[in-house]
Amino acid sequence: MPARTAQRPALGVLGLAVVAAFVEAAPRLGLVDRNYLPPFSAIVARLARIGTEAGFWTALGQTLRGWALGLAISMAAGIVIGVLIGSVPVLRALTASTIEFLRPIPSVALIPLVVLIYGSRMQSALVLVVYASFWQVLVQVLYGVADVDPVVRDTARSYRFSRWAVVRTVIWPTALPYVVTGFRLAAAVALILEITAELIIGVPGLGRSIGVAQGSGAVAETYALVIVIGIIGVLVNVSARAVERRVLRWHTSVRENL
Repeated sequence: MPARTAQRPALGVLGLAVVAAFVEAAPRLGLVDRNYLPPFSAIVARLARIGTEAGFWTALGQTLRGWALGLAISMAAGIVIGVLIGSVPVLRALTASTIEFLRPIPSVALIPLVVLIYGSRMQSALVLVVYASFWQVLVQVLYGVADVDPVVRDTARSYRFSRWAVVRTVIWPTALPYVVTGFRLAAAVALILEITAELIIGVPGLGRSIGVAQGSGAVAETYALVIVIGIIGVLVNVSARAVERRVLRWHTSVRENL
């Protein structure tokens, strides 16, 4: 098992090396027009240059700030509302059809509305990020609350536990694995919507930088910024997995994979 675990990163690096070699060779061999795909070495060189520019770090900070703020709001709202709705059967019945109606609506469908209200300000991206991420968390929390053993819940009530004590000692431990799953899903969705809002609406950040580079014909810079966003996505996923292992180190599913 440890040998297999060690092989996965190595295979991942090998796959990236193959892709990089192809991107380097294809334009040099004339398989692809350099105006559309420059050699990988040119992309890396441009990435190194923009890494020394203050504007790049400002845009990176704006993207990460919007992502983190939207994720935090969606997590807080999703957990509170999910526990509240899931703990009260009447609320669950009343909101079921509303949730099923609103959840499938793509966040990008809200772009005309948020542009009309907020323009290209940060709030536009925040609305899209929160809307998309919130459902990831809410649905998982609802599943978690529904998974609580009714016998345990009734036992706690028979011992006259307060509502807060029931939530803290019965509902939360059962729902926590679902909450962490919602966090992992919401973290990825939040990044996607943040970049989408920056690219389409023009909210300040890396997405807008990509749009500017593409519009000005800076092909190597466009690919370099895309690579940066890909690296951020990998780091977000790795961090979410680390949080999952840390928070759920007591859970059977995590202990079996250690």
